[in-house]
Amino acid sequence: MRRVLVSCCTALIGLLASSAHAAVSPPLPNPVLFVSQVPMPGDDVARATVTSSFANHLPTTIAAPRGGDLLLMSPTGVLRNLTLEAGYGSTGVNGFQDANAIAVRDPAVHWSGGKAVFSMAIGAPVQANGIETAQWQLYEVSGLGSGQTASIAKVANQPPFNNIQPNYLSDGSLVFVSDRPRNGAAALYPINDEYRGQATNSGLWRLDPASGDLRLLEHTPSGSFTPIVDSFGRIAFVRWDHLMQDNNHTSPTPPFAVFDYASEAANAPTQTAVELYPEPVNSVVGSNLSGFEINQFFPWTINQDGSHEETLNHIGRHELKPAFSRSYTNDPSLVTFNAIGSGRVNPNSIGNFFQLREDPVVHGRYVGVDAMEFATHTSGQIVAINAAAPNGSLLNAHDMTVQYINNRATQSILSNPANIGHFRDPLPMSDGTPATEGTLLAAFSPTPSAEPSPTGPAVYQFRLTRLSKNRSANNNALNTANLTAGIAKSISYYAGGTLVTYSGNLWELQPVEVYARTAPVAMNEPALAQPEQNAFAAAQVAESDMRAFLRNQDLAILVMRNVTSRDGADHQQPFNLRVPGGTQTLGDGGAIYDLDEMQFFEADQVRGFGTPAAPLPGRRTMTRWLNDAQALRFNPTAALNPGAQPIAADGSVALFVPARRALTWQSLSPATASTLAPNSPVVRERYWIEYQAGEIRACDGCHGVNTTNQAGLPASSNTPQALIDLLNWWRLHDDRIFVDGFGP
Repeated sequence: MRRVLVSCCTALIGLLASSAHAAVSPPLPNPVLFVSQVPMPGDDVARATVTSSFANHLPTTIAAPRGGDLLLMSPTGVLRNLTLEAGYGSTGVNGFQDANAIAVRDPAVHWSGGKAVFSMAIGAPVQANGIETAQWQLYEVSGLGSGQTASIAKVANQPPFNNIQPNYLSDGSLVFVSDRPRNGAAALYPINDEYRGQATNSGLWRLDPASGDLRLLEHTPSGSFTPIVDSFGRIAFVRWDHLMQDNNHTSPTPPFAVFDYASEAANAPTQTAVELYPEPVNSVVGSNLSGFEINQFFPWTINQDGSHEETLNHIGRHELKPAFSRSYTNDPSLVTFNAIGSGRVNPNSIGNFFQLREDPVVHGRYVGVDAMEFATHTSGQIVAINAAAPNGSLLNAHDMTVQYINNRATQSILSNPANIGHFRDPLPMSDGTPATEGTLLAAFSPTPSAEPSPTGPAVYQFRLTRLSKNRSANNNALNTANLTAGIAKSISYYAGGTLVTYSGNLWELQPVEVYARTAPVAMNEPALAQPEQNAFAAAQVAESDMRAFLRNQDLAILVMRNVTSRDGADHQQPFNLRVPGGTQTLGDGGAIYDLDEMQFFEADQVRGFGTPAAPLPGRRTMTRWLNDAQALRFNPTAALNPGAQPIAADGSVALFVPARRALTWQSLSPATASTLAPNSPVVRERYWIEYQAGEIRACDGCHGVNTTNQAGLPASSNTPQALIDLLNWWRLHDDRIFVDGFGP
């Protein structure tokens, strides 16, 4: 539904624009599209809003007060209210937000520069504790050119869930974030995250609006955010990694008592909650395990077909974090990681990386914000990750560096003369050259402290500003003049049982540059590397036949060449590893860990909150032994432990895995182990990874090698025997495999 607040005659639109006009000097290189937002008090675990680090997809008026707009600013500062031009917004008297009220977020410009996609929620309760039915849905706006009138249309064929943070893929289809469960099952909604059991999104989705083709490109249990297509044709995005045991199980806080469902089925019986993976959050007295909790927002990439998910250029905690613990406490070879003295190339640690953008002039330079998880509306210090060499080639993670653009003090809420406030939504613009400064915009609030309370007025006041430096900044870029004279409104709306009133400047957020660009060639799944090609040749299986079979069965193949080989920087988990009777890779003269199986886990939404008699809505993802029916149907069953596959003598592992479901894994000690108890975990994967149907994904080891492994050797390049064995088994067992018409 839409309705015009006032007559949209040209004269009145011009009056509204000029009232908020501020001369921008020097002019910007191109127009800037951005959103206004009614300020929101509070930013803590109890109050998730559109500016929070997670659970930021909620459409309620508590999370997203109505009254903001989509605005376009000319290079000299003239403003157009695009949602008003197109007839969207409240008709309420004196600013009361009614059934036509809107909240707007996440604009992204098409490659042509002539239109943009964004998210909008329509409607607000008109009485205390009124029913809220709004959802974040995707819309396209056109008519951005001078002298044109904006037109807004809802994107066709999108799922009936909260769809946010859209962007255009190279072919013009859309990638976006949604809270649709991975299979759309109503019983799994909402998806509850791995941290506090709050609602989260399921990952990245692709939609072709014309055909209605909808695909899950990237499945993640705790949420992905702000996807873009970078200059290399990849989808780059921020992902929340929180692969850990359930805090609500170990320290339940009402109403978060926990239980498990036997499966993801809507009518699944309930049972006692169990934790399978990974280590406990807190160290257990008498145990040799350190407590483990991961909580970070890092940059990730996938190809545009959803394949090859990994952190940006394989960068990780060893390259970015200041410190983290070892896994076993009784092995002197294992040490707590400390960036100081580690010898890594990157001198600047970060805790998180929000609101990712790529520099349009320096390809492979990604700008974002290192912010605290709470208290600042995800604003903090602007930083840049340099992921490409001057010749344009992607850097090895070992050689990537972080640049501090603002003073490091702006990342915190501590009192410090250098903490001038907090930044978010950085926008490097297209002027300048790789050798000269270009324009850098951001939303800035001169508030060095925390947002104190959800009950009082908002302390933070975000305004768009130009920064003094961009690429030449070294911990010293300051904000200069605000870009607008302020966008003031008087607003009232119901948030639960409270009538909230606000009068003053709205927040100015999420700027994007409006100009025509050439869409990069889409990066899709690469050709198989030579070791895996050799395995297919040895097994006399055509790769094309296997990929067709995988797509038909909704499966992928995961290959590990040598799980005894680990990156040389990782001394936090065992790195003296041996397959009994087979290969070994030793990093020092310490204890040797034998391993004979790799155990796989899948992300199943089976954790319930509340009680079986009175369950809360939705389910949390838990690690469960690999139980996907299709994968179990086609995998050999020679392993002793559930969800496991044997490790071949050359250290390799290969198996069929379900597509579009996050997985993780651990190596296990054999029954004859001496360093650890039999069938104990040896090395654990610290991330969830998912695969697309038809994908054949190979990694060189258990922790992929950046430059050299723990023995000073390069990444493994052996032809994986486990893949040969899997392909031979697949080819020969036609009584189970070829029922679907595949085979010789």
